[in-house]
This record gives sequence, C-alpha cells and structure tokens, in this order.
Amino acid sequence: MSGDIPDSAVALAQAIRTKRISCVEVMTATLDRIERVNPKVNAIVAMRPREALLAEARARDDDIAHDRYRGALHGFPQSVKDLEAMRDLPTSMGFAPFRNVVAPADSIMVERMRNNGAIFIGRTNTPEFGLGSHTFNKLHGATRNAYDLSKSAGGSSGGAAVALALRLLPVADGSDYGGSLRNPAGWNNIFALRPSIGRIPSVARGGDVWLPSMGVAGPMARNIADLALLFAVQAGYDDRAPLSIDAPLDLEGLDRRDLRGAPIAWSGDMGGYLPFEAGVLDTCRNALKVFADIGCIVEEANPDFPIDTVWRAWLVLRAWQAGSGLLPIYNNPAWRQHMKPEAVFEVEQGAKLSAFDISTASAIRSQWYEAVRQFLTRYDYWILPTAQLFPFDVDLDWPKEIAGHTMTTYHEWMKVVLPVTMSGCPTLAVPAGFGPTGLPIGLQIVAPNHRERACLELGLSYEQRAPWLSKRPPLIDQARTS
Repeated sequence: MSGDIPDSAVALAQAIRTKRISCVEVMTATLDRIERVNPKVNAIVAMRPREALLAEARARDDDIAHDRYRGALHGFPQSVKDLEAMRDLPTSMGFAPFRNVVAPADSIMVERMRNNGAIFIGRTNTPEFGLGSHTFNKLHGATRNAYDLSKSAGGSSGGAAVALALRLLPVADGSDYGGSLRNPAGWNNIFALRPSIGRIPSVARGGDVWLPSMGVAGPMARNIADLALLFAVQAGYDDRAPLSIDAPLDLEGLDRRDLRGAPIAWSGDMGGYLPFEAGVLDTCRNALKVFADIGCIVEEANPDFPIDTVWRAWLVLRAWQAGSGLLPIYNNPAWRQHMKPEAVFEVEQGAKLSAFDISTASAIRSQWYEAVRQFLTRYDYWILPTAQLFPFDVDLDWPKEIAGHTMTTYHEWMKVVLPVTMSGCPTLAVPAGFGPTGLPIGLQIVAPNHRERACLELGLSYEQRAPWLSKRPPLIDQARTS
C-alpha cells in the first residue's frame, strides 16, 4: 500500500475501500500533520488521545478486511464543529462553563457521519454559542486565517474552514445562520454549501421540532465532488425532525448540465445599499468572468423589495431565535457572568419582543421569499459576495465600520449574506480569488428553494475554470514554521 494520502476525499474513500491505503496510515498522517500545523492556527480543539484514535483506525481496517464497509466516510479522521451534539466529546459551544459537558446522544447529522465510518478526532473551533462571524472564545482562543495568521478565519465555522484549507481534514461539517458557512469558506479559499431548510435534518437547541431555526447545517470541502460526498451523507429525511425534506437527493452526473445561456443576476452592493471594503467588489467582478467563460449571461439586478426592511425583520427573528436558546443560560447567574456581550444582547433584545412583533417579521420574510422566488424565475442563479470586507485583524472582536459606515450591531458587517438566509434558498460559497493584499474572498451562488443540485452544477463548472484554486495554496509552510 502507498503511504501517500490523496488530497481529494473522493479519492481517499476509494483508496481505503480498495485497500490501497490503510485507515491507520491515514490517521497517522493526519495526526502528524495536525501536530505540526494546528498549534499555529488553532482550528481543531479538544483532541482525543492518539492511541485511542489509532485503535479505532485499526478497527476500521479490520472491518475492511472482513468486508464490513461502513460508508463514504469509512476511516476518515473527522472533527465536528463545536456546536453539534456528540455523545463522546464535550459540546462546549466555546463557552467556558460547558468545557466538560457531554451530550447524551449524537445529533442526527453526527449520527449519520458516525454510521458512515467517520472517526471523530476532536472539535473544530467556533465562536461562543456560534455568535458572530469571527472564530474566537475564552475557552479555546482564536482561530487564525489559513492565508494570513494575523487575520480572522471568519466564522462561525472558522475552525472547520481553516482545517480544510490546511489539509488537516478531508471534509468538514459546519452550520450557517448569518453566513457561518459562507464567510469562512470565502476567507479561506474553499467551498461550502448552505442547503435549504430541512434538507439536513436537525432539532433546535431545547428540543423544539416545530419552529425551525433559520440556521442550517451543511458540508465544507476543497472541491465540489468532495462537498457532494459529505452532503449525501448528511442529507435525507428523519422522522425525529418532522419538517425535514422527504425527497430523494440526486447528485450523480453534476457535470452533465449545459449552462450556456443560463441567466445569472449579480447584485454586488445591492444598488448601493451595502458598503464594501475597497477591492472586494473588484475581486468578485473579476471572478464573474469565469461564468461568462462557461457561457452564462451575467447582468446586474436585484430582487424587487426594500432590502433594509429585510434587515430589520432579520434582527427581530434573530433575537427571538438566538435569544430563546440562550435564555436558560442567561437566567443562571453563575453562567451569565461568563456570557460574551453579544450573547447577552440577543437575549435582552429578544425579551423586548412580543408575539405580534415576531409574526410581523415573519410576514416580511414571507414577502421577501416571494420576491426572491419571482426573481429566480427570470434568473437561474443569483450571485453576491460572501462578505463585505477581507479578513480583518484576529485580535478585533468585530468590525465597527466598513468604508466609513458605522456598524451598529455585531452582525451588521455581514449584511450581504442575511437576505439569502431570509430567503431560505440554497447557497453555494465558492472562492472568488484574492484582493490587492493577497487575502481571499468568495461568491455566494444562490439557486431556487430545494435546488441544491443546481448550485453544485454551476459550482463544478466554475471550479474547473477558476485558476486560483490550484495556483494559490494556503500558507502551509508559514503555519508550520513561523
């Protein structure tokens, strides 16, 4: 067997299944690399002991030897985002008082990854309670960008994005409410998919199955084929989540669609509504040339709806949904003193709301969905940047201004992703290249509701023609030695 570990998760799965490489070899190489690289970026936290992981890898090899192939992730070293419940590792959510809290059972998504043969090696770092698109917390510290160790990794799936970019994991899971898959993917030159609500079943914190959050789980990867591999594991109906989508997910032959002539809407700054750091829009517009090379027809356009109204409704729904989940922690004096200000803000904003306020915001969200639905009858895709600025200083809590415009909340600087969240539409984050200082940014590819396949089809054609994906690897040498 060869000791070379394939860079592609698809190729790695094939190599393990055909016994060209052993799970022990994969685990050893992965842990060696994590030992060299991770201390510089802090992407993976709460690591399990090496000997326990090697013992699991040997068990996976024994399974292969006896024709017990568990599935697409057989023998894959995986580190799960530290918001997802796991039955054998703490789910701290980056909150110091929860450093040793272990959930009684896996979440549905973690259960599926485990049943498909994944070996869980630790956790990927996240902001406290996943709040904010910058991965830092008092318990584990900050995660650093794969392309500049002085910069933010983004968040809240920042640990996952950096671990992928630096080849510490073959694929990674993440979640997204206000850009938590899309922003770190764009800032670390990788791919991430925010699927439609219900595509990957989940149960809200507290066990509510009937009021779904706008947050969803999704896959992250270094290429579209690997993204599809993990997505196929994660997705599918589960009766424990009664609003999950009960429909087959066909991901075969993603390269077969002819996209010539496909109409694409580019929103950019949404008619001047959004401020952007210099260079972001220019970098994204340069990436749009790839779609023209594919044969798509790109034009600037926006849904016919007041975007500031969408933002104001999002603030209400966010305070209700985030604040409700955090309320038991806020009500415990011993825990409240450890909560970061942004968590306290969500609870206290939520406490000011009436049921009528929430119903009004939800009605606006419904009107926005209809505007986007109509918009996507005229365009096959809707494209926007993944963030309004390039990665900022890792020691900053959140940007207070963009291009001279004051940010009034800790999430206002991520406004460009929030209209997509409110639409419920699936969204693929793809790399858009590098700005004038060498920092990466990404694009959001939005398709109609439940059309994840369409996102992946365009993403695959884009990937095949985007030169910076192979020519601009992350600063692995810097991460090893600086």
